Amino acid sequence: MIYEYSEANGIPEMELDDIDKQILQELHNNSRISYTDLAKQIGISRVAIQARISALAESGVIERFTVVINPTKVGIQVSAFFNVDIEPKHLDEVAEKLSREPAVTSLYHMTGPSTLHMHGIFKNMQEMENFLLNRLYTLPGIMRVESQLLLKRYKSRMGMKL
Repeated sequence: MIYEYSEANGIPEMELDDIDKQILQELHNNSRISYTDLAKQIGISRVAIQARISALAESGVIERFTVVINPTKVGIQVSAFFNVDIEPKHLDEVAEKLSREPAVTSLYHMTGPSTLHMHGIFKNMQEMENFLLNRLYTLPGIMRVESQLLLKRYKSRMGMKL
């Protein structure tokens, strides 16, 4: 899915009150918390918590619930950032194709010297090389690709804090 940061996308902004913000903060800390436990922490009923979470999800404030996996614990040894320069007429097509690639974890249209900023994870260097040669370089309009390998992760923010 491609996210556009503009008012033109037709989704009205939802007004968040203090209770919604508390709910989001608690879910950010532990999305597995039960409605009952969350209701006790916030000080409202379980039914009210459930209704608010449903409203937050339906309005698009909560995009999804997910699990964060430590890549090295499941055999992912290579984490790389890529700056990809693309001919403007191919930007949307390339972005859409790359967004469907399992190895691509994030993809952004950026200002500055490159067109797309991308993060990818790979089992090993051979898998990354295969991705570059067979998936990325074959896309239309690719002019230049720069890559940087991650050596050590100190912090990785998942989601967004209010």
